[in-house]
Amino acid sequence: MISSVDQYLTDGCGRCSHFQKPSCKVHLWTEELIFLRSLVNSTDLKEEIKWSQPCYTLNGKNVIIIASFRDYCCINFLKGVLIEDYLQLLTKPGENSQTSRMLKFKKNDVSQKLMEQPELILNYIHQAMEIEKSGIKLPEKVKEEEPPYELIEQFKLNPDLEKDFFNLTPGRQRAYLMYFNSAKQSATKTNRIIKLIPKIKSGKGPNNIKL
Repeated sequence: MISSVDQYLTDGCGRCSHFQKPSCKVHLWTEELIFLRSLVNSTDLKEEIKWSQPCYTLNGKNVIIIASFRDYCCINFLKGVLIEDYLQLLTKPGENSQTSRMLKFKKNDVSQKLMEQPELILNYIHQAMEIEKSGIKLPEKVKEEEPPYELIEQFKLNPDLEKDFFNLTPGRQRAYLMYFNSAKQSATKTNRIIKLIPKIKSGKGPNNIKL
């Protein structure tokens, strides 16, 4: 386990076999990481190591993580969904990420130009700090709906149905799953699924149904 950001920069995060080796991904972004660290440390955020990465806190609350990957390094704003992203620079860490947002830096001209304008990056950092100070609550996470057993059984009987279902937009998939899962009895779920198979196959959403 590493104990400081200085060690992180020299040895790596310690979470894989590349620790303390030149091949560690941290060493791909040394210049950028040092630059980002200097910006964050110019604020009142406290520097710590958490999850083997540089983490910056305010009054004991995690606000920012600096991270490195093979293709990019980034500032991860843990409540980034609340930041006013007027430049449209923030991205989701993953498709299902609901609250955190990343400001990525790559080996390209766009990132280089951004690094030449530290005041823009600091604006995002200061926004994150003000959000933490305000005590504003994050929006509630959307519950992920799981396909019921009865739908899985229909997929086994009709492989084309499975393909058609997952070709639907995420919103339509979720609407169907909410409708199916709202039934208490297995037989009711099966009846609902069978009744709506034509709509699923036509690529339509479950319009005019009551949960």
